[in-house]
Amino acid sequence: MTSNSPQTALVTGATSGIGAEVARQLAARGLRVFGTSRNPDSVADPIPGVTYVRLDNADLSTAQSCADEVGEVDILINNAGESHAGAFEDTPMDEIERIFAVNVFGPVALTKAVLPGMRTRKRGTVVMVGSMLSSFPIAFRSTYAATKSAVKAYALALRREVAPYGIRVISVEPGTIATGIGDRRTLHIADDSPYRDEFQVVADTTAQNETKGISAEAMAEQIVSAALAEHPKPFYARGNRAPVVFFLRRLAPRQLVLDLSAKIHGLPKVRA
Repeated sequence: MTSNSPQTALVTGATSGIGAEVARQLAARGLRVFGTSRNPDSVADPIPGVTYVRLDNADLSTAQSCADEVGEVDILINNAGESHAGAFEDTPMDEIERIFAVNVFGPVALTKAVLPGMRTRKRGTVVMVGSMLSSFPIAFRSTYAATKSAVKAYALALRREVAPYGIRVISVEPGTIATGIGDRRTLHIADDSPYRDEFQVVADTTAQNETKGISAEAMAEQIVSAALAEHPKPFYARGNRAPVVFFLRRLAPRQLVLDLSAKIHGLPKVRA
């Protein structure tokens, strides 16, 4: 690649939501963009300038094959994932393992696949797209919040490890997004669950909040801006009045933050 050649970006989950908007904006800026899909030949609404390649986060073997097909990657946007909600007791262990595979192990495997090339070329950017539920966890989202906390920890720890090789690693936390993701969310709640009533309160409140959430386009602008920054910060958040709530999080006792997060989702304060 010469100095005048466009950068190559690999965006996972590029067929809908944030991933599609990130791919669209990067292509509009003149980058060579690859977007992943589990079925690239059947993408319903392909984005001009985006080449689709196969990746299934739940199948770790596809990470290396995806990286091999794309070749040199300058910017990796680990966006693909699955939303999940449910009562902890009602969520089987094999389902917890599956969500960790999709939301954590898949992005980790793809990052490992592209890092050697970035290190050899002495340049590269990796963006881990998480969720503000990592910083502000709520009841009935424990598994999802845990996966997003894991990818944030990977990003923040890996940042210094690969910095000597010219590689930047960034964590980005979207707040509530108005992308219709609630319609695709995996749910685990038993019909006779003792948690059903409060789970439904959180589910209903979440649905209402999502209709007023930040747009995929606006969130993508933040991700693209961070990825292309000359000196990106380690962490970015957008949506849900992020500057204010993160400032309060630093000052307020942790229990108060948890109580407020629960209240926003319709749950009363309870002390065990």
